[in-house]
Amino acid sequence: MPINVKFLLLLFLSWISPVYVFCQGFQVNFQGQKQQGMGCSGSALVQDASVLFYNPGGACFASKRELNVASTPIFANVMYVDSSTQQVFRTENPVGTPFSCYALIKSQKFHRLAYGLSITTPFGSTVQYEEDWIGRFALTRLAMKVFHLQPTMSFKITDNLGLGAGLVWSSGAVSLQKDLPVQFDDGTFGAAEISGKASGFGYNLGIFYNPGGVLTAGLSYRSGIHMAISSGQVEFNVPEALAPNFPNGALASSLPLPSVTTLGINLRPKNNWNVVLDVNWVGWKTYDTLAFDYENNTPSLLDTKSARNYKNIIAFRTGIQYAVQRNDEDPKVWFRLGGGFGFSPVKAGYLTPETPDANRWYGTAGFSYAFSPHFSMDASVYLTRIQRGDTNLETGLSGTFTTIALAPGIGLNYKW
Repeated sequence: MPINVKFLLLLFLSWISPVYVFCQGFQVNFQGQKQQGMGCSGSALVQDASVLFYNPGGACFASKRELNVASTPIFANVMYVDSSTQQVFRTENPVGTPFSCYALIKSQKFHRLAYGLSITTPFGSTVQYEEDWIGRFALTRLAMKVFHLQPTMSFKITDNLGLGAGLVWSSGAVSLQKDLPVQFDDGTFGAAEISGKASGFGYNLGIFYNPGGVLTAGLSYRSGIHMAISSGQVEFNVPEALAPNFPNGALASSLPLPSVTTLGINLRPKNNWNVVLDVNWVGWKTYDTLAFDYENNTPSLLDTKSARNYKNIIAFRTGIQYAVQRNDEDPKVWFRLGGGFGFSPVKAGYLTPETPDANRWYGTAGFSYAFSPHFSMDASVYLTRIQRGDTNLETGLSGTFTTIALAPGIGLNYKW
């Protein structure tokens, strides 16, 4: 009984594309609590060690050495309404727990030099749809986590200009499950699971300009990363008579993570106010084809090449910060508010259950409190709601996805 499993293979794209309702495509911007409070912007404002991610060129302008750890639990669920039946289905997602860790060191001997190390989880989530949902032949469960390790150096060329560069090593793992349209004698459907590990290298470059006065500016470039899948596996659970058509075995593939160019400005109209704006250009167009090479081929399990046809996008992120300052004392409390808008890279006809992506607005807020000159805490919250209807050209799945995400975050900082 030959079965077209092409759409199963296509869904392996979720290696780097979980539901990520707080991103465009699968780009995630939860790498710093202060930036998150200001609409996920801040490449032109140096405040803590997270500058290693947002703009390495600004790290040399940090005044002290610092350790920074943070996490942003994500409460995200999707509702799907089928176009034909009007049936409603929902996800049963566990709480996601992305985190970031930074260590920034200012050289004592060379005051223009700074260096650091960051560990971030820019991709990772678990998406699980309720049992027997109408799209179970497209996806039932996806679990993945990707880590980025980035050593960085930053040098102040002049008193006003800093340059920085970081080497990025990316590593991750994924498990994807779905049902197959074949049945056992008891009426249950067959199933398939794709799992794998991948890794790749990239870099992060930044320029930071501080002419003095009310304006600072930043320009950063995070390169794309070619994620080579080194140990992919596919496993099938089908009736015994069909097992020869669906052999378990290895697979090989690769997937691109997009480059991100960010131009940012920071205005300081008063000593205790900051207004920031980041504009992102994300190179999604590089993700035009998804290909899989299976170790064991059969008439039902062939190597495939499928068009994804993503497009480059632009995103706008902005926010304000107010520092509560009394007399000439250093501020102890900061309040933040922000938001943004981003276009989706997913064209019509390519919307999938693991990435029900759409153009979206979002809002954020946050605050910080300094317990002492050395120790402080940050908090932020992110909220978005997106909706999009589409008919997938590969699977025929046709309906409307509505996604709501709430992401409160907290971070701790130690300076010395």
